[in-house]
Amino acid sequence: MSALQGLYASHPFWPWLGLAALFLAVEVATGTGWLLWPAACAFVVGLLAEALRPGLAIELGLFAVLTIASTYFARRFLRPVLDPTSPDLNDPLQRLVGQHGQVVALFEQGRGRVFVDGKDWAAESDGSNPLLDQEVVVIGVDGAVLKVRPQTS
Repeated sequence: MSALQGLYASHPFWPWLGLAALFLAVEVATGTGWLLWPAACAFVVGLLAEALRPGLAIELGLFAVLTIASTYFARRFLRPVLDPTSPDLNDPLQRLVGQHGQVVALFEQGRGRVFVDGKDWAAESDGSNPLLDQEVVVIGVDGAVLKVRPQTS
């Protein structure tokens, strides 16, 4: 323990950097987003501690205030910007929603085949049976089956 006290007394930046690295490692391992802000705040407090040397009590208080404020503001203002308003672009099936296609096999009992995005897909209609060569719109995806409705002019 005296080694840590000696390190803190001579260079208060390093214990704070160690704490920041610990928070960041746990954040990377879990991916929750909650420990990113304390890691950044520990780094900032370490920089301030090295430059100003305000003392451990003030550093701890500053760390607490910065962590609470940064977490609150990130959750309040950054989350609406990061929340997707469209389907996941990395999911190729969800990207099909809204695409237009063409019926390539007659629909019987609500099931048939459509050609969408250069591929032949199994499809279910929304209640109507589209005709052969009729244009359809993908309205959903259920596994590898597309939910379609006839295109209206």
